[in-house]
Amino acid sequence: MTEATPGRPHDPDGRQLKRLATWYFFYFAFVGAFSPYFTLYLQDIGLSAWEIGVLMSVPQVMRLLAPNLWGWLADHLGRRAAVVKFAALGALAGFGGFFLSRDLWALFAAMALVWFFWSAALPLVEAMTLDRLAGAAERYGRIRSWGSIGFICSVLGLGALLDHLPIGTILWACLAILASVLLSALSLEETKVGAGRTAPPIAGQLRRPAVMALLAACFFMSVAHGPLYVFYSIHLVAHGYDKLAVGMLWSLGVVAEIIVFMTMPRLMHHVSLRAILLASFALAVLRFLLIGWAADFPIALLFAQLLHGATFGAYHAAAMAVLIRWFEPAQQARVQGVYGSISFGAGGMVGGLISGQAWDVLGAGLTYTLAALFAACGWLLIWRGLSAQSLATR
Repeated sequence: MTEATPGRPHDPDGRQLKRLATWYFFYFAFVGAFSPYFTLYLQDIGLSAWEIGVLMSVPQVMRLLAPNLWGWLADHLGRRAAVVKFAALGALAGFGGFFLSRDLWALFAAMALVWFFWSAALPLVEAMTLDRLAGAAERYGRIRSWGSIGFICSVLGLGALLDHLPIGTILWACLAILASVLLSALSLEETKVGAGRTAPPIAGQLRRPAVMALLAACFFMSVAHGPLYVFYSIHLVAHGYDKLAVGMLWSLGVVAEIIVFMTMPRLMHHVSLRAILLASFALAVLRFLLIGWAADFPIALLFAQLLHGATFGAYHAAAMAVLIRWFEPAQQARVQGVYGSISFGAGGMVGGLISGQAWDVLGAGLTYTLAALFAACGWLLIWRGLSAQSLATR
């Protein structure tokens, strides 16, 4: 259709939002292949819990270091889409290193290379999506939910396959999905925001007490998720669950995440962002205690996975909404970089290393109890550091 029709204007941004949704689908399809099953591959080739923890902390280190560099470059060049395309190509090329050696340090180098590029993309695409939404940030969850759908398709499909195929098949599956990420990235167009203009600095705003409290709370939430992302699949297999059941449990959490993303616009009209964040952190405490101590009870695990809708879905959507309120559109790529570096980067790195050290020493129950304590620290930071007034102003 080339002309606008009454009530249905021509919408080039609508086409780009569909392309962004496709990118989210394949991006999180890779996460759905990598996060649940790559640790099982590492265990299969003989790595210890500490070595697995070290390797799985590398992506978080890259999330700490890389997004700020890529965000600064993209904002100042006004070429976010170009950086996303380059990052997809780099991640695909780097992943080939996993086929070359099973030596710990060779795997370490391949992981660092892949995630240096991979960490560039999500904050920039988040900023591009917010640019396209232009004042309708409540629609973000509906676009982002396609990532959750991609995750589910990947984790369920591979869970079924890996019960019948060698665990090494995961390498080929990840490589194919990364190629799809590259193809979807090539369809993305540049957004207007940030191009040809000086982006306002963000350092002063980052020093505001409320901003520091939010980012610190996000750090603790990611630390709390460390044992989940590194050892959850290993934990389930040790308790007798097959790989399809592992995939179904991962998927159940993401289904809950999708439902939350789809309902967040309505929820945000009736519940304050502060209340959503407090509830998310409180439910994270409960979730990790259940995973740690009730793994032999499928009903308890099912309930714990449903809480992923709160501990990631509602938490992430609310944190994003706060950052949108506090920072200008031209600042969003750098802000998303800072958010990703502090939460998923530093928090994920610390969570992975702590869980890797604690797993063999303390056991699963106490390791997940530590996770619950970290979530409680985040709750305290939100409760004391964020007021209704601070959330209402930029």
